[in-house]
Amino acid sequence: MRALCWVAADEVAVREVPDPELRNERDVIVRVHRSATSGGDLPLLAGRNPLLRAGDVLGAEFLGEVVEVGPGVRRHRSGDRVVVGASVACGGCWYCRQGLHSCCDNAHADPASADPGWERADAGCFGRPRAAGGFAGGHAEYVRVPYADVGAFRVPDAVDDDGAVFAADAAPTGWLAAELGAVRPGDVVAIWGAGAVGQLTARAAVLRGAARVLVVDRYEERLRMAERHVGAEPLDYRHTDVAAELHDRSGGRGPDVCVVAVGTPPPERFGGHADRPDARREAVHACRKGGVVVLLGGMDGFVDAFPLGTVTDRRLTLRGAGRPDLRDVPMLLDRMARGELRTAHLATHRLPLAHGPQGYELFRDRADGCVRAVFTP
Repeated sequence: MRALCWVAADEVAVREVPDPELRNERDVIVRVHRSATSGGDLPLLAGRNPLLRAGDVLGAEFLGEVVEVGPGVRRHRSGDRVVVGASVACGGCWYCRQGLHSCCDNAHADPASADPGWERADAGCFGRPRAAGGFAGGHAEYVRVPYADVGAFRVPDAVDDDGAVFAADAAPTGWLAAELGAVRPGDVVAIWGAGAVGQLTARAAVLRGAARVLVVDRYEERLRMAERHVGAEPLDYRHTDVAAELHDRSGGRGPDVCVVAVGTPPPERFGGHADRPDARREAVHACRKGGVVVLLGGMDGFVDAFPLGTVTDRRLTLRGAGRPDLRDVPMLLDRMARGELRTAHLATHRLPLAHGPQGYELFRDRADGCVRAVFTP
């Protein structure tokens, strides 16, 4: 089959790879209908993960049709249209029973390679290096899905493929951000980053009753999209004193909740302070006393000059999440079916998988207004 594979820094290519096969009784094989680029792919694309190997298949967000079912699978049958959560989880360990699927103890693809210095194994994820817990990703014609009863979800007929694919990762990440921030009716919420996750965080805040939602970015197309589709107030930091605006628009206190959803793009390619650790510092300084700061996405291991004193002096709560859990996916699909959560507009560029390298170039460089590139086999 064909798959989009990492080759070298800033280079991906469509290659022939072996067809996936059932390995365990709880597996299914999915024929992919849609797969989407993700901000978590950018550090991989840049070659910043030493565990990545040439030929590794990318793609954390995908949906498709179940074509083969293991004997232990109970919830799915051939022909089901399913979206697959980016996190791979067993469903039975202590963390999974608490709903913390992204912390699963048992879903690491290669636990023998886990770094003992961290005294943990990363949870499983599609489209990530095997030694980092990952499984072959969704930028392919077919994918093996482990623990399918836990991580694959039937898509309502009312939700099309372009919208449903974002229930794999971006939408549950946005909902998790609002949940971690404990957004309540009447809150003022500020979000750094107007990509897919930032916009869906903004929408989650609106659905939870926030009085004002402000989005900080430097890309005019994304800011207009957040204003039009979410109802957020855009702030272009190139032309705005962000700290002053947030202060003024929150009654002089600062936002109740600040969310950083900018990921970690390669700094040499994506200059500008909403794409650097400065966004984390700005969020901490902007947040009101006693507020909550939420950091999303794959962060570099260490960031110097972080204002920890401000966190303690202002009694802030600092929370973070690299990947979402699976528990919210059915609820989000239901909201999509009812029209409460619109996501299809985030698929700004639709390309066949054969044009995957061009799609990643658009996404990496944020060219032509690209928010997400979506591939069809």
